[in-house]
Amino acid sequence: MTDSNLLQPLDRPALVAFARDSIARGSKSFAMASKLFDRQTRERAWLLYAWCRKCDDIADGQDHGGTMQGVTDGEARLAAMRALTDAALRGEPTGDPAFDGFGLVMRECAIPNRYAHDLIEGFALDAQEWRPLSEADMLRYCYHVAGAVGCMMAVLMGVDPQDEATLDRACDLGLAFQLANIARDIGEDAAAGRCYLPQQWLAEIDIPPGGHMEPVYRSRLTILARRLSAMAADYEASARHGTGALPPRAAWAVLAAAGIYGDIAREVAWRGDRAWDDRVVTPKSDKLGWMMRAGLQVAGRARRWPASAPRPAHLWTRPRA
Repeated sequence: MTDSNLLQPLDRPALVAFARDSIARGSKSFAMASKLFDRQTRERAWLLYAWCRKCDDIADGQDHGGTMQGVTDGEARLAAMRALTDAALRGEPTGDPAFDGFGLVMRECAIPNRYAHDLIEGFALDAQEWRPLSEADMLRYCYHVAGAVGCMMAVLMGVDPQDEATLDRACDLGLAFQLANIARDIGEDAAAGRCYLPQQWLAEIDIPPGGHMEPVYRSRLTILARRLSAMAADYEASARHGTGALPPRAAWAVLAAAGIYGDIAREVAWRGDRAWDDRVVTPKSDKLGWMMRAGLQVAGRARRWPASAPRPAHLWTRPRA
């Protein structure tokens, strides 16, 4: 690529429109919560989401989520993802609006590039058909595919990139979201040949490798899903202590998203053995309820969830730079 192609002005309104459509198709929960941001933050959140969604789709052969198609060229897809991301970070137009919008928001908000690279490392684990051995392995994966995004979102909302304490809380929310995803998607992941339950967990409860979706093990699987849901609740609770560092409207959106997504884990736990009969979603009425509840929580958030409260010692801690 020649120097004349570098740092060309991009059509920001068009990139924002693409990103708005992407989040509307890919995540109704995040799309609804994003409406609580001020306009600038909302648009930036859309731009970041569109890149995350596109990388996920590239890795899994999807189109805005849905059923994973399965891929046979994972390493090639990963290489393409890295190349497009690196070009966008350098300010080079890529021809893909998801990546161009991503580069734009990274520059606008001065988000450290390492978080983007950390996210891609999560996709690299999937391309290697990696499976977690321990709980710490699973949480490390959760950091790569979701906790790093929480850190990026925090900086996007105005958190100082050096504010490690608040970034820890932002990471915790990403971990809560991903643990809810793992609990909800156990069946879908198994159909695609994946399992994010730690092998040690399965061994502890006498479920053989690859057999966790067999009907005979359903009650045991339910125990593990509830364990995931309880972990998600712990990380969600910790994350709320970071909202005092956010502007009011950003805190409103974060608290709403925490409740909306937290309900996924809570519903999985409540359903028990029926958790994978059909996909768990948070109904629109419940989402609206969380938006209203979060709005009432904003004013008293610093008192209710003080930043000075120690982060629970049993929680896994994200890697430092």
